[in-house]
Amino acid sequence: MAAPNPTPSPPPGEPVRLVRSAPEGATGPLGGDPAWLALPSFVVGSVVFGMALIGYVPTGTVVPMLPIVIAASVGLLVATIWAAVIGQSPQAGIYGIFTGFFVSDALLDLGTAHGWFGITPATTAQTGKLFVIAWMVIITMLVLATVRLPFVYPLVFGLVDVSLLLYLLSVIQSSANLAKAGGWVAIAFAAVTVYLFLGAASHATGGKEFPLGRPILHG
Repeated sequence: MAAPNPTPSPPPGEPVRLVRSAPEGATGPLGGDPAWLALPSFVVGSVVFGMALIGYVPTGTVVPMLPIVIAASVGLLVATIWAAVIGQSPQAGIYGIFTGFFVSDALLDLGTAHGWFGITPATTAQTGKLFVIAWMVIITMLVLATVRLPFVYPLVFGLVDVSLLLYLLSVIQSSANLAKAGGWVAIAFAAVTVYLFLGAASHATGGKEFPLGRPILHG
């Protein structure tokens, strides 16, 4: 903490006031932008999630894709800690939420494939429904919490919600077409996130910021 310094000498008869020195800005490891790590990690995890729903890999063989999902989770976890350390609480919260999403998705796939956590073939569908409904609640909270931010942010979270809803309906109705639709929506929100990353990269490297749209709510 900076030591207080006296102000210039006051007029005769007035007391001397003490003021604190201006705090210095964050330097070294306390600076930077964690979005440079968080956004690509989110993109790669989302692409894998979408391709799994589309059916790029046969049903029941999603485990080989899990190393990518785990790598995305690690990247998001590091970005979460980084954002928290430099005082970016909203970003840390968002990155942490998606860390939890991808970690739980990986654990669910592993548990389903190997019979862990008491998941049996008879309970696989109900477990999948529980997973999707729980995360839809959280993602809907993010949509509502970001309506005062530029439109691109609630758009990304809204697309995540739509993808999860289509996935839920595909499980309920045993519909491969609904699952594929959910997968393509996942590719769409990954593409919007790529746009966000390129805009941040352009600004950070001396270019212009990309337009992000007007907030849904003002004030």
